[in-house]
Amino acid sequence: MLLQISEPNSTENVARERKRGLGIDLGTTNSLVATKSEGGADVITDVSGARLVPSVVNFTGVVTVGTSALESAVSDVRNTVVSAKRFMGRSRHDLNDQQLLGLTTSDPLAFDTDDGPKTPVEVSSEILRSLAARARQSLDETEDGVVITVPAYFDDRQRQATRQAAELADLNVLRLLNEPTAAAIAYGLDETIAESSVVAVYDLGGGTFDISILRMERGLLRVLATGGDTALGGDDFDEIIVRWMLDQWGLDSMTRDQHRQLAMMARAVKEQLSESPEVSIVATGELAHLDDLLLTRETFTLLAETLIQRTLKACDQTLDDAGRSEVAHVVLVGGSTRMPIIREAVAKHFNLEPLCSINPDEVVALGAALQADILVGNGDGDEALLLDVIPLSLGLETYGGLIEKIIPRNAVLPLAKAQEFTTAKDGQTGLVVHVLQGERERVEDCRSLARFELNGIPPMVAGAARILVTFKVDADGLLEVSAREEITGTEAALVVKPSFGLSDDEVASMLRASQTNAAEDMQARQLREAKVEAESLLHGLIGALEADGDLLSDEERAALETEASGLVQALASDDTEFIRALTDQLGQASLTFAERRMDRSIKSALSGVAVSELDSAD
Repeated sequence: MLLQISEPNSTENVARERKRGLGIDLGTTNSLVATKSEGGADVITDVSGARLVPSVVNFTGVVTVGTSALESAVSDVRNTVVSAKRFMGRSRHDLNDQQLLGLTTSDPLAFDTDDGPKTPVEVSSEILRSLAARARQSLDETEDGVVITVPAYFDDRQRQATRQAAELADLNVLRLLNEPTAAAIAYGLDETIAESSVVAVYDLGGGTFDISILRMERGLLRVLATGGDTALGGDDFDEIIVRWMLDQWGLDSMTRDQHRQLAMMARAVKEQLSESPEVSIVATGELAHLDDLLLTRETFTLLAETLIQRTLKACDQTLDDAGRSEVAHVVLVGGSTRMPIIREAVAKHFNLEPLCSINPDEVVALGAALQADILVGNGDGDEALLLDVIPLSLGLETYGGLIEKIIPRNAVLPLAKAQEFTTAKDGQTGLVVHVLQGERERVEDCRSLARFELNGIPPMVAGAARILVTFKVDADGLLEVSAREEITGTEAALVVKPSFGLSDDEVASMLRASQTNAAEDMQARQLREAKVEAESLLHGLIGALEADGDLLSDEERAALETEASGLVQALASDDTEFIRALTDQLGQASLTFAERRMDRSIKSALSGVAVSELDSAD
């Protein structure tokens, strides 16, 4: 406990200066900034009272952000960037043809504007800069730090891109906070739910979907499991309306400008359907010659059914990961949960009326503001500790193309874990540390994050080197990997920055694939482990025969070589049990040879040592 100390007889206590923390929800469609207030937390408005900042940036010599930029979204498509968050930390390989429109053909990924190429990081930095400026103007002071929210399923590359955007905006990032976690903080679940109660946070934003399962444990708000889809959000519901309009009009394709126009129309129609049972669609601009259309909420529900089911399947998978079949509360987060079809589907699926008393557009920013206030040093120590988890397992490639998981999925953050490895070949002086992410057993079925080399290992026989590999994941979910050779102290490390982001379906499918292929993966792992063991035995036997073959008679050597030849032939098969049986058989057959080699080694070590010296050693 810290005590405030004052001079004896002092009648005044020096008040601790309160610092300013900001919570920022950097959204796909809209962004917000909030701060702690006496009554909890408040969203900071602009001079006109607007709370939301459209996540839109226009580059035409003078950069404009928000509402003014949104007005140019249709009239100046080339220079106006929308939904940049969906491109954060991703590569060209992750995008479809429609998403590639308006991007430069070179790497890194960038939007082609009259002001030159603008990366998603640069676009996001302009939004962050605008939000910070709004807060400074309103509060008449500069912030001490910010908490920026990200989707729970943002991978390392996407989190790094978010931090880079904040650095470009000259912001001091205290923490990257998962959006569902921020919502839990905003609702004050530590104060309103009973001990051991479980809560589901259903977060459907403009570009991403997250589902988190939390539980209160002895004052700790713990995230039991998290799931979702980084490529599913309100934009996708807009797109199905666009596709429906094209189908109704009999159009097969459209220009980039037409797509932007239709997307804006679709978003307006979607929002109107939340209030009305049907909406009339009047084509304008280049499409003014087309017939008017009528879209009913019933038709929209049928169109959106596949997207809704994708979110509910992710909910079931995450509940299963958390070891739960039901929850006490469901919290709705994200502007897209305003759609009645979402609220009705969630209520029916969980058999609960969802909590939505806090504006779903604002709840994430409000939670981030409360967390920022604590992290800048204003907390009184009574706040519940919130523990996040890592969404996918992290591990290393080992000999035989297998992955050794170092950190399992849903491990609590922050954490550090180390494991000792060794060399696979005699005289090996270096190794490649290949970091992977995923739930499968084989390297080719998991996602490669990074590689680095550890050199300077002293040449030794296989298995003699001791290499300690350490994984550290901070509270933001960012990973650092280091490798140290224990004898020489040689060390190498890096902060993992994957070369590409997750593909549209990869996050959602990785866990499904691990479940579907669990039996097959385990069989494949057992086969590879059996082959690695056999190859290691054969390699050792060849070296032993070269060094001490004279200890065997011609008949004994021929017998061993026959056994070895049979094992070599067995390695060409996929019969795990057969390979293991022949490996054991060769191991037994070589025991006598191994004993003779041990006797020779002991005699050599004792050569020239007096008996009296041995006695004194005792």
